[in-house]
Amino acid sequence: MVELVQQHPSGGYILDELHVGMAAEKIVVATEDRIRLFAEASDDFNPVHLDEAFASKTAYRGRIAHGLLSASFGSAVVGTMLPGAGSIYISQTLAFHQPVRIDDVVRILITVIEVEPESARVKLSCEGFVGETMIMDGVAVVRVPRRRKPSQR
Repeated sequence: MVELVQQHPSGGYILDELHVGMAAEKIVVATEDRIRLFAEASDDFNPVHLDEAFASKTAYRGRIAHGLLSASFGSAVVGTMLPGAGSIYISQTLAFHQPVRIDDVVRILITVIEVEPESARVKLSCEGFVGETMIMDGVAVVRVPRRRKPSQR
């Protein structure tokens, strides 16, 4: 059973607070600006993302967002919601099933599927959807803090 959670009041969950079935979601629009800024940040200027004349002649029949831009929406959930602040990516598998187009509304769903107390790691199911269509999925392994640092105030 999936239990949708919000961001922890401290900014991040610690290992003892996590359990299988916890999930968080985020809605993000793949805007023109996001695609352009991602191209600049990643140095990926593939014309399938930026040049409509070029992209219209490809199998996609028009521009599409970078796959890793969509994947970065999942990173935003992991880093800010579940597990949240203090979590560190160890690995990520990804499969892309459908392209994301300009102004598509992407829903990211991150779900805890395994908690490894010995290594302070969790496995997360990472899924992305446009409408009801799955656009990507994979599994992330994330290291999670065992305890919160005391306030420095």
